Amino acid sequence: MQFKVGQQVVFLREVGGGVVKQEISQGKIIVEDSDGFEHSCFPNEIAHVHGEDYKINADDIVAINEDESFATIRHQVKKGVLTGRRKPIDVWEIDLHIESITDSHRGMSNADILMKQMRELRTFYQRALSRRIRKLVIIHGVGEGVLREEVRSFLERQEGLDFYDADFREYGKGATIVEIRVNG
Repeated sequence: MQFKVGQQVVFLREVGGGVVKQEISQGKIIVEDSDGFEHSCFPNEIAHVHGEDYKINADDIVAINEDESFATIRHQVKKGVLTGRRKPIDVWEIDLHIESITDSHRGMSNADILMKQMRELRTFYQRALSRRIRKLVIIHGVGEGVLREEVRSFLERQEGLDFYDADFREYGKGATIVEIRVNG
């Protein structure tokens, strides 16, 4: 996973995040947190912020604002590169870090935060099904594993899909890939 100077990131193994300041030797990255302290991190210890402030080409983002639950979140859409006769597929990506799905979570309990994250996931999943999206990336982070377990529990109850850990080199340990099988 590539990080650029000025890009917003979140820490995967602790609360909070910051802005990439520079890349130093041995692949380490300096991140300045919101209090002005600098942290030296490996790329697998941080993740991109995919919220409103995340700056990428507007053509690479699909804003899904058709209902209230998608009013504050954007989902990155990538074109998969496949060889042979198969066409490229859309890959939807959702970042369930609470900072990405709400402007402020001040005053929310852990249970409230988890309910909000799972509501976003359910709506995202239903929207992906309705649009016949075949591959999803769900970024849940590492933390204590509560959100990951809730995501996995939700996915286990769904039919016609397979899921597995995302590529460690691209997402660290904090993401799950979902492949939706096509019937017929």
